[in-house]
Amino acid sequence: MIILDTNVISEGFRSRPEPSVIAWMETLVDEVSITAITLAELLAGVRRLPEGARKAALTAGIDTALDDYRQSAAILAFDDRAAERYADILTIRERAGLPISSADAQIAAICRVHGATLATRNTKDFEKTGVALVNPWSA
Repeated sequence: MIILDTNVISEGFRSRPEPSVIAWMETLVDEVSITAITLAELLAGVRRLPEGARKAALTAGIDTALDDYRQSAAILAFDDRAAERYADILTIRERAGLPISSADAQIAAICRVHGATLATRNTKDFEKTGVALVNPWSA
C-alpha cells in the first residue's frame, strides 16, 4: 500500500505540476490511500484562500479527487492503534533530537499501522519513524 502525503496530492493541483511526479502517480498499481490528516490539510489550505476563481477551481478539483478516495474507503483514520504508534514515533524522534510536527507524526503512525509506504517530497521529516519512504520527485 502507498499512502500519498499532502505534497504529492497537492502537486496535481498546481498550474504546472512536475511532470515526473504526475508520471510516477500514473504508474501506481498498488493500493493507494491518503490519511484523514492529509484530507484536513488539503481542505484547510483551500479554505484559507481568498474567494475567487482559483479557490473555486481548487475546491472543485479536490472534491472530485476526494470522491474517489471516499468511495473506495481509502481515507485512513487516526485511531487508537495509530495513537500508540504516534507516541512511539514522537518519543524516538525527540530522543534523536529530531522534532516532528503533530501532523507528520500522525501520518507516519497511520502508515505504520497499515504497513504502508509513504510517498512524500519531505523525506527528512519522516526519518526515524519506521516508515518506508518514496520521493516521487526523485523516483
